[in-house]
Amino acid sequence: MISRIGSGGPWEDVVGYSRAVVAGPWILVSGCTAVVDGELRHVDDAYGQARTAFEIALKAIAKAGGSPPHVVRTRMYLRNLADAEAVGRAHAELFLDVRPAASMIGVAGFIDPRMLVEIEVEAYRPEGS
Repeated sequence: MISRIGSGGPWEDVVGYSRAVVAGPWILVSGCTAVVDGELRHVDDAYGQARTAFEIALKAIAKAGGSPPHVVRTRMYLRNLADAEAVGRAHAELFLDVRPAASMIGVAGFIDPRMLVEIEVEAYRPEGS
């Protein structure tokens, strides 16, 4: 069974995607940035943007019945690799004990040039958990 979870964000209807897709025990969260209520939070602050993006992703996971210990993979896309330490610190604050497989990747840019980071998260929620 597959279910789709929306966040109400404007890009979901324009582009045609879901904030998260639940496929059996898997919870797959689309790329999250620090946009809240249509406004980019923490301009010029990679740590703040990463923390907000992770919180958005974890909120979607919770909506799907998961929690941080279910997270098995994270991907952190950075516009500037010099922000790796700040983004890594945000990741560690949330996942130090969980220790998911993780990637940190440098990219050329995002839809909004003020965005510094985008986060993807995958969780695995075994039946009965």
